[in-house]
Amino acid sequence: MSARRPWPWWLLPALLCGGAAGYVVVSSVSWPLPEAGAAADELHSSSTEEALPALLEEAGGLWKQSYPASAYREDAALGSGPAARRPGQGAAPSRMFSYRREGGGAPGRAGTARFLAQHNTWGFVATRAARGKIQGMPYGNCLLLSDGPVNNSTGIPFFYVTPKDNTVTDLLKNPMASLTLPEADGNFCRKNLIDPEDPRCARLTLTGQMVTVPPEEVEFAKQAMFSRHPVVRKWPRSYEWFFMKMNIEHIWLQSWYGEVSPIAVEE
Repeated sequence: MSARRPWPWWLLPALLCGGAAGYVVVSSVSWPLPEAGAAADELHSSSTEEALPALLEEAGGLWKQSYPASAYREDAALGSGPAARRPGQGAAPSRMFSYRREGGGAPGRAGTARFLAQHNTWGFVATRAARGKIQGMPYGNCLLLSDGPVNNSTGIPFFYVTPKDNTVTDLLKNPMASLTLPEADGNFCRKNLIDPEDPRCARLTLTGQMVTVPPEEVEFAKQAMFSRHPVVRKWPRSYEWFFMKMNIEHIWLQSWYGEVSPIAVEE
């Protein structure tokens, strides 16, 4: 019996790379390619950060087959408007490469806003400083929040705060504030390898007046905060904790490439 001839060494690179020939790695995300052809050649020759946005927005469909048809109907109903498309671009959906959220609630921008208001456990609050050398300047802080118990979401953010907090000092002088709720608070962006500043990782900004919760709502505020953040029950009473909420006046949502969308409070 003759000995088996060894594989030529020059075939090794081809064997190692053969399984990855159908993908182009962009920012740690592998995009599946269609069958070999002009479209695949175009992507391979244009896979730069400058060229990719144009490819991703192409209406004709290098990526079109990788997203369900229902998504196109959904985006058409949302009416992205002319600002979401380049001149001469077809009616391609603005979210055709976004990832589907599991348990994302109602569809559309208002649904996304409600989802973020319900599931975020903290937010970034911006106020106008009322003290010291930074008086009158913007001041930001992260605060725990809850829009209600898990089974009774209201969309109204409640806070458990102390007068010793600089943010509360500012609010007692000027109650106007903005609250940003990032989708990065949950698992969606991490699971899909999306940076928090990536427009696909949604951000909701609420602006309005921060007011002390009236006595008739304090019990509900307790249920809202303590059910989501049990640890706050043990915070030192000497800090004179009390409840505040935001009376929302304006809503802004960034949930994809393009303009930030205003949403009516009634929605």
